[in-house]
Amino acid sequence: MANENENETAETDAGPGAAADTGADEAGVLGPVVQRLAGVGGIVGVCLGGSRARGTHTAGSDYDLGLYYRPGQLDTGALREVAAELGGRPVEVTEPGGWGPWVDGGAWLDIGPARVDWIYRDVQRVRHYAAEARHGRYVSGQQPGHPYGVPSYAYVGELALARVLADPDGELAALRGEIGAFPAELTRTLEADAAWEAPFALANARKGARRGDAGYVAGCLFRAVGLLVHALHARAGQWLVNEKGAIASAGRLPCAPPEFERRAQELFAPGGTDPASLAAVLDRAEELAREVLAGAEGTR
Repeated sequence: MANENENETAETDAGPGAAADTGADEAGVLGPVVQRLAGVGGIVGVCLGGSRARGTHTAGSDYDLGLYYRPGQLDTGALREVAAELGGRPVEVTEPGGWGPWVDGGAWLDIGPARVDWIYRDVQRVRHYAAEARHGRYVSGQQPGHPYGVPSYAYVGELALARVLADPDGELAALRGEIGAFPAELTRTLEADAAWEAPFALANARKGARRGDAGYVAGCLFRAVGLLVHALHARAGQWLVNEKGAIASAGRLPCAPPEFERRAQELFAPGGTDPASLAAVLDRAEELAREVLAGAEGTR
């Protein structure tokens, strides 16, 4: 799952310092948790997400558990009882939507030395957005902790990248089968969105730059780079579900322009807030956008 602490893409290779613990350690932490969760009313299945699902974790990484539930049926009272028993003390367990319309809700638990995050996912909502993604459609919502916003296909990517730990009726397995590979129609949509909106955002930023309005320029830059990053991941057929680490992830893609990560990151460290400095930053941003968007022509 995409919590507030890490990014998720389809990257599977462990980085430096990764995978410091073993499968036995994981089973010892998650086994009792998953067994209890699977018996709670309304729970369809439980998935492991984040770095631990990808094998890129460190010993101190959280365990992110996606609790896929049927709307209107989740027994949060039972979840509170389970959380208190596992954590040894009362734990705040939200109702669905308690963390906002897009992150949904859940709980943060300390089980021994391990941090275990429960993150709710409405299985019907995931199924709906999976169907939309296959047709190249998505919506985005604002959510604290997500300055770019949360695209609806993030829910789809979460399940595609997750490891299913409990799925009594096979519903999650069936849904993952429906998701399949990254949808070609969604790739076309994200590339088209970037081709239109990224240059538009940078053109608007020029007006702010002439006034020395560094805050507005920064907002336009962030939006433009975000569009390019999502387009690059789509072109590579990889799910991107969180902003954290997204530029670095895009820079590792074979379809990225040379030195994409360095060039994109440097856009957010301008030499000054005067009009000339801001204009120079936008020159570099427009050059980077042209290179990314030119690549889209070669993939059609």
